[in-house]
Amino acid sequence: MSSNVMVLVEAEAGGVTDATVELIGKARELATAWGGAVEAVVLGPGEVGTGLGGADTVVRVEHPGLATYLPEAYENTLAELLVTRSPRLLMLANSTVGLDLGAALAVAWDAELVAYVVGLQTEGTTAVATAQILGGKILAEVGMAAERGVVTVVPGSFPAALGRVAGEPELVTVDAPGSLGSLRMRLERLVTPEGGDVDITAAPMLVSVGRGVGSADNIELAQEMADYLGATVSSSRPVVDAGWMPKSRQVGKSGLTVTPRAYLAFGISGAPEHLEGMRDSELIIACNTDENAPIFDVAHYGTTTDLFELLPALTGRLGG
Repeated sequence: MSSNVMVLVEAEAGGVTDATVELIGKARELATAWGGAVEAVVLGPGEVGTGLGGADTVVRVEHPGLATYLPEAYENTLAELLVTRSPRLLMLANSTVGLDLGAALAVAWDAELVAYVVGLQTEGTTAVATAQILGGKILAEVGMAAERGVVTVVPGSFPAALGRVAGEPELVTVDAPGSLGSLRMRLERLVTPEGGDVDITAAPMLVSVGRGVGSADNIELAQEMADYLGATVSSSRPVVDAGWMPKSRQVGKSGLTVTPRAYLAFGISGAPEHLEGMRDSELIIACNTDENAPIFDVAHYGTTTDLFELLPALTGRLGG
């Protein structure tokens, strides 16, 4: 049985995604325990940039059909790599791409699949995955004892620092499968979503508001405080659904996963969908008048003071 761990690289401008770096760090831990190596798979032309130093080998497949993501092309290419390189485990981010490919590759490779993974460790030759069920309300431990397995990992589940190491992986170029010349799918057009004014995933501090803020006009209270702190304003899903803030500011399972140094939550009750997107923040401070609000289960500090009293008072202190 192979002891190698394979990671599918997802690229972004200037490098790879944070989720990929997290996977490489965890893959290094697993491969070391099994006495194997880490293989990072890069599909498509162009430079990937930095972020792959934690891998032992970068497996590169270049082909015009891989220039943009096309499910059939990616699935065919990865399915062939899994057969020829035979890793013990394939790790994908629990992203649109990972969720798209995970089940298909598990079937094609005759492998076990665990999705929505938030924890991963080894017990001998067995990989033990902790997976979210029912939107995070239940965590299930799954032992993957078979010779091959596929996991899709929720971004933010592992420290990115473990994957951000210096290194010069061996570069291996692999020919694309012949099936890419006769694909049944084709890309008609690429629709790019409207860009947000800020990237909340890169913000070191977030002032986040929920349904308890009451109206779009009241978000200004959070914005004033954020301005004094040098922070960015984000929100829970109900605020976005109400049209008070753009989708680019939404924290949670259906929004973005954030891990700032400080997360200040005002009027957020803490539904599982929201907690999934911010529970790994270094410092969480919550304000909600309901003392039983789930947000307090993950908060380091909390208060039941009315946000309409607390926000102006804090801003006044910050303003001197």
